[in-house]
Amino acid sequence: MPCSSCVDALLCTDGPVRTLVDLALAPEHRRGHGALYAGLNQGRIDIARLRHALAGVPLPRAADGRLVLAVDVSPWLRPDANTCADRAFCHTFGRGEGKHQMVPGWPYSVVAALETGRTSWTVVLDAVRLQPGADVAAVTTAQIREVVERLVAAGQWKPGDPEILVVLDAGYDAPRIAHLLAGLSLEILGRLRSDRVMRRPTPSREEFHLAHPKGGRPPKHGGEFVFGEPTTWGTEQAVTVTDTRLYGKATAQAWDRLHPRLTRRAAWLDHDGPLPIIEGTVIRLLVEKLPSGGVNKPVWCGGRAPAPLKRTSTAAGSPSSAVSTSSTHSACSSKPSAGPSPGFAARKRPTGGPGS
Repeated sequence: MPCSSCVDALLCTDGPVRTLVDLALAPEHRRGHGALYAGLNQGRIDIARLRHALAGVPLPRAADGRLVLAVDVSPWLRPDANTCADRAFCHTFGRGEGKHQMVPGWPYSVVAALETGRTSWTVVLDAVRLQPGADVAAVTTAQIREVVERLVAAGQWKPGDPEILVVLDAGYDAPRIAHLLAGLSLEILGRLRSDRVMRRPTPSREEFHLAHPKGGRPPKHGGEFVFGEPTTWGTEQAVTVTDTRLYGKATAQAWDRLHPRLTRRAAWLDHDGPLPIIEGTVIRLLVEKLPSGGVNKPVWCGGRAPAPLKRTSTAAGSPSSAVSTSSTHSACSSKPSAGPSPGFAARKRPTGGPGS
């Protein structure tokens, strides 16, 4: 269908055009009723060119100038489309408190660039449909790597720039994703449950002999760090205090060089060689009050700081070189590297994502 016919109909139609077929009702259209849809069926989208084009547009950045990418699974619910192929049960939230539902649909893994402040716009850089039974960690890893490589090729990140921060929801296998992304200049961010138990660094040979003068087998993990038991926390390496308008005083504490104890099951079942020691920083964020008046509970995060942590305390509006409370609302972060420091574990079930 010639483009001029569609444009003429668009300009001459009275009132707004809410559907494409409305254009066929205008006398200036000069084509049949189904010609417009026939033309759309003959069209195509070059996905590869679109992805490279999106990587080259100006992207929002955080206050420190770094790129922040969010990855989440968002479903396109298709409960009544029984003939649609590759549908899966998507986790959604229904109306009412605690109303979780599993609805058939197409889950999509979406990567978007984030910015500071409040906004209704999202810069989507990539979207991949997850097939039923797909390995979410493997798909997400390949997706993040390709997005980062396109951003580097487009000049969005250069050596010397702040590392790209990738934010994950609590349903991702953060340790495996960070382990597979080793070598890239980025940090992985994701939430931690409040019932987690971490381990302290493996004691050195001298420390072990001092604690066990009679000898014995050296341990692979240090003492426990139980989120629910303050007596196991010890002295934190960083403290940040920020006054907020809605939540009052927000306090973030950070303990460095903690790691989860991995076992040979799930994703690590077929891991070759010894299981990695995943060291990082655990962050506890607690606000003074909630606007809703609900129960005030701490948010646990984890991460690996790009530089050694420094103990500090800041007032409202002042920068902190230790922990930024503006980035701890999402949860835990860890920096993948060639060494044993990939990330932290979280729930392995993908969540519904935004708009679910």
